[in-house]
Amino acid sequence: MGVSRDTFYRYQELVNDGGIDALINQNRRVPNVKNRVDEQIESAVVEYAIEYPAHGQHRSSNELRKKGIFVSGSGVRSIWLRHNLENFTKRLKALEDKIATEGIILSESQISALEKKAQDDEACGEIETAHPGYLGSQDTFYVGHLKGVGRVYQQTYIDTYSKVVH
Repeated sequence: MGVSRDTFYRYQELVNDGGIDALINQNRRVPNVKNRVDEQIESAVVEYAIEYPAHGQHRSSNELRKKGIFVSGSGVRSIWLRHNLENFTKRLKALEDKIATEGIILSESQISALEKKAQDDEACGEIETAHPGYLGSQDTFYVGHLKGVGRVYQQTYIDTYSKVVH
């Protein structure tokens, strides 16, 4: 059957006890909450990540340790993963969301992090434009040769405002 005898009997026992739904509704193991850090430490790590989005996990751990909050670099990373803050871009997005909702005044480190992101986006080709069609990119490539027509080329135009290929 392609299944070990032990697995077959385990499945058979589940079906006998709870029907077919018992096979489908097998949840993964429940996380061990005892292994998590306290809520105060977790909230402090999240606040620090938004306050200093450019700091990595180990620097965040060291800076929090100076404030009396003891959490390892990998602990910081696991907290960031739970709160969707695991990389610089996501931490900046969380900062922008906090600015939009609470209207906070930015610190110097937050302003420099936002400026760095804007420079990185511009270096990667992301440019904000005033309206659609203001700035675009055109590419032409050789498709083939048709008898009686000649060479055939295809042109594509990418509008950088909407990032739509025409």
